[in-house]
Amino acid sequence: MQFNHQYWMEIALDLAKKVKYDVPVAALIIKDNVLISKGTNKVEILEDATAHAELRAIKDASENLSEWRLNNCVLYTTLEPCAMCAGAIINSRISKVIFGAYDLNAGACGSKINLFGDLNKENQTEVIGGIMELEAGKLLKDFFAIRRLNLIIT
Repeated sequence: MQFNHQYWMEIALDLAKKVKYDVPVAALIIKDNVLISKGTNKVEILEDATAHAELRAIKDASENLSEWRLNNCVLYTTLEPCAMCAGAIINSRISKVIFGAYDLNAGACGSKINLFGDLNKENQTEVIGGIMELEAGKLLKDFFAIRRLNLIIT
């Protein structure tokens, strides 16, 4: 059975909704229509600036496939990747990136900068954004609204 982008993004969003004490972002890596790995954002919990969902999913996919080259893999993420994650995506040879919400502050798929267009001439990772954008954006807006409210109360 061939699954579409919405199917995988729904799984990523469900995973992001389970994130506690951190920005609710989740990523999946799919190969041949099979879930290879998943990752969630754990920057705050691990106190590690590199603990982004995409990097955690890439690391697990490489371990699961015993291969650092993730050719023919698709990365689904609920938020447009930042420059750090975009670099890892390009270097790991991921073929396609599908993301939900655009990140106007740090997005590296065209919102702020476009590393996939500028630095990715040789490998040509395809990027598709805005899949379930409203749902992904609402999850983030709700998280930050609660976070701001907690800062005001404390």
